This record gives sequence, C-alpha cells and structure tokens, in this order.
Amino acid sequence: MIRRFAMLLSIGSLLILAACGGTGNNTGTANNKDGAAEAGLTADEELIISATNYSFDQKEYHLKKGVPVNIVFKNESGNHGILVPELNLRLDGKDSSQVIVPEEAGTFEMTCAIMCGSGHSGMSAKVIVE
Repeated sequence: MIRRFAMLLSIGSLLILAACGGTGNNTGTANNKDGAAEAGLTADEELIISATNYSFDQKEYHLKKGVPVNIVFKNESGNHGILVPELNLRLDGKDSSQVIVPEEAGTFEMTCAIMCGSGHSGMSAKVIVE
C-alpha cells in the first residue's frame, strides 16, 4: 500500500514538473512573432504607433524593406490594438512591441485589432514598405 502511494506521488510530481517546464519563451521576446530576437537580430530603427479613440496618430507609417524595426504600440485612450496580417504584426496592451523585418515592398492596411466601439470599422492606417 505504501509502495503504491509512493509510486503515485512520484508520478504526480513528474507530471507537475513536466507541466512547469514548458517550451514558452519567458525572456521578454515572447511578443516577437517573427523570431528576430531569438536569432540575435536587433532593430536598427524604432516606430511608435499611438492610438486614441477611433484613430491612429498618423494616416501613414513608412518602413524600409529589409531593415529590422522595433514596432512599439501605445494605447493613449480606449482599448485598441494593431493588426497588419501581411507583416505578421499584431500588438495590443498585453504585447506592445515586436521586432519585424519587412521583406516585401508595398502598402498594407493596418486596422484596430480590438473591437473598440462605434468607430472601430473606420480605425485604419497604411503601412508603406519602401
């Protein structure tokens, strides 16, 4: 009986340790979806995008093709986020910065990633990669 209890206790401990030792990245680069920080890539430039109720601080944001840039999102008022699917970019209050390397030139639509109210559908801007 004691042997069975000890075996169950050992198995339970192993399961708990295995669950705690997951593969998540807790080094502060978890919001870097393109893996740039894991590869040791540092940003050459920084772009700050601010959002207020139903608008971004600029209508257009310009990036250089092939140049690593740290995108920083600041939520000035309301509850907003940014989404640019073509650049694998999604930021919000929880994940507020990400290093990306735009590999394709073009004009991409940036929209609010969080349903923020009656003006949500008009909350957009352009990201232009040159």
